[in-house]
Amino acid sequence: MKIVVGSDHGGYELKEQLKKRLIEQGHDVLDVGCGGEPVDYPDIAVALSRVVLEGEVSFGILCCGTGIGISMAANKIKGIRAALCADCYSARMAKEHNNANVIAFGGRTVGVEHAWEMVCAYMNAEHLGGIHAARVAMIDAL
Repeated sequence: MKIVVGSDHGGYELKEQLKKRLIEQGHDVLDVGCGGEPVDYPDIAVALSRVVLEGEVSFGILCCGTGIGISMAANKIKGIRAALCADCYSARMAKEHNNANVIAFGGRTVGVEHAWEMVCAYMNAEHLGGIHAARVAMIDAL
C-alpha cells in the first residue's frame, strides 16, 4: 500500500515512528515533511492533500501537536475527508462510515503505540458504502 505522511514540528517524532513502522510492514511511504524544523502546519496539510487527491496513494497521515490544526487545514481542501482520531473505534469508523482519506493525530497528545493501533484499525477497515456512501457524497458536495 502507498501512504503519504506529513507533520509539523509538533508531530514530527510521531510521524517518524509511524513511518518507520509502515515501512517495516512493507508499505511504500511518501513523506511530504517536515524534517523536524519549525514549519506552518497548513502548508503540510496542503502538500499532503494534493498527493491524496492525485489518487496515487491509499490515504494520508497527518500529525501536529494536537492533530486539531492540521486536520482543520486539510478539511478546507475540497475532496479531503480528514479525521482526527483519538481511539481505535473512531479510526475504524472514519473509514467504515466516513471513508476518510486522511487520518490525523496529535504528537503531544497520543503515544506511539496507541497511534499505531489506530493506524492499523483504520487500515483494516473497509468503507461500508450504502447509506454511508450517500452521506460521504453529501459531505463532498459541501
